[in-house]
Amino acid sequence: MPEDTSRRRFLGAAATATGAAALGLTPGAARAGEPRRGPAGGTPRIGASTADPADPRYADLVRGWNARFVGSPDYVRVAGSVADVEEALAEAAGRGKRLAVRSGGHCLENFVCDEDVRVVLDVSQLEAVGYDAGHRAIVVEPGATLRKVYKTLHTAWGVTVPGGACPAVGAGGHIAGGGNGPLARRDGVVADHLYGIEIVTLDESGTPRTVLATREENDPNRELWWAHTGGGGGNFGVVTKYLLRSPGARGTDPAALLPRAPGQERSVSYALPWSELDERKFGRLLRGYVEWFEAHSAPGAPEGALNAHFFGLHASTSPVVNVQLLVDPTEPGTEDLLARYRADVLDPVGVTPTVTDQVLPWLRSTNVEGFADTGEAMLRRCKAKGTYLRSSYTDEQISTSYRYLTTGRLQAPLAGLLLAGLGGRYAAVDPGATAVPQRDSVVKVMHAAHWHDPATDELHLSWVREFYRDVHASSGGVPELDGVTDGAYINYADADLADPRWNTSDVPWYRLYYKDAFERLQAVKGAWDPRNAFRHALSVPLPA
Repeated sequence: MPEDTSRRRFLGAAATATGAAALGLTPGAARAGEPRRGPAGGTPRIGASTADPADPRYADLVRGWNARFVGSPDYVRVAGSVADVEEALAEAAGRGKRLAVRSGGHCLENFVCDEDVRVVLDVSQLEAVGYDAGHRAIVVEPGATLRKVYKTLHTAWGVTVPGGACPAVGAGGHIAGGGNGPLARRDGVVADHLYGIEIVTLDESGTPRTVLATREENDPNRELWWAHTGGGGGNFGVVTKYLLRSPGARGTDPAALLPRAPGQERSVSYALPWSELDERKFGRLLRGYVEWFEAHSAPGAPEGALNAHFFGLHASTSPVVNVQLLVDPTEPGTEDLLARYRADVLDPVGVTPTVTDQVLPWLRSTNVEGFADTGEAMLRRCKAKGTYLRSSYTDEQISTSYRYLTTGRLQAPLAGLLLAGLGGRYAAVDPGATAVPQRDSVVKVMHAAHWHDPATDELHLSWVREFYRDVHASSGGVPELDGVTDGAYINYADADLADPRWNTSDVPWYRLYYKDAFERLQAVKGAWDPRNAFRHALSVPLPA
């Protein structure tokens, strides 16, 4: 049988299996020991299992990526189906045990490992990616890593979503927080393509309820869908399926329901030695980087085909500052675009960079390890803080950044200032259409440090916190709203924003993340999590 014919038959089977059975609102429980059947063409499911402190799996299951945090729950419940999720929620509620949910385990803060959490619900094994013909949507389960999502979407249908660059991150929290990545200028964020969710919630009595919420105007659960377009994970319930279909997509062919995948990725990296960057030249580089996005972020502008990352790592951890340009070289005009960017941003600095130019097939480019990925990075301790920029940093902010990046000595493989471009398609979405309101921001910023030795925790935590505080000294140590900056990105979760020691402004943490969307999120919280069962240090609070 020709491969293409076989493939089409498989996808047809997957579409059938992912219809009413996979997305039904009252999934049935399998008998004990019976394999569960999932959405991807009848793929066998694991059954639920429990790991307590005596179980050899426990030590792994109570840890996420950030080695600073290790949980101590009474047990970890590993779910293999929606029914398992319902059962776990009912049991925890009935016993009065606080529960937290983990999918990929890449949360930057101590939300799941908090000492008050008595039950961890692990949904990493809910990891199918398939097509639901009934809703004309591609289904992604929360445990699917971005690596798996990109590979399946590209291999099966030639499409993609504009998610993050760290392939080991799980879809669960990533999409709920918006899902931002290198294709933001071309395609927006993942949440812009979210058609619906299947989610298990708890009512006032502690009874689980599995519901479907979509963006359809007549859907009574529409606000619950909206809250998952940037409201962040761990707030309203346990998402068991994301349904993806771009607004305006027509027909039933899954190859036409999401953005087409790029043909290739060309990465052109410019390395500028710290030894040749005095404060004036560094300022010219950083200011030029941001100003380019200010000038070239209108929706539909041809410059939307280019994104650029700025890696300003501390001089004791890296001998160079890197600016990485990303384009799809199969698209017309990208050679000229790269040349114009160099002339506008890099040449005026007056430093001759070392240039690395690489072209990869697009899917292969998504498998390059990111900052929060596998290998040595899994042993790292981390602190990160985020900012949205609407315009270039002030002279004082640039001077502060230069000082923090060039003085002292850190003991970290990665510590610095990381920037990525926004604008383009990201800016085309109305601020109220999703729970990501900072649509006129042109750059996303992360202050971060990754280190290994617990004995150096204070050194690196203090460095990141004080760096961020001093950059934002004129606005109480946090990024002001509607000025040069515009608050922060919830997927760069930072509990310091809720700590009066580090946020001395009169702007509460929830305004920094959600701006005027907060009251709407709070109303969803009151309607769907009246017990406040799903909570953490930065969860949306119940209405007063």
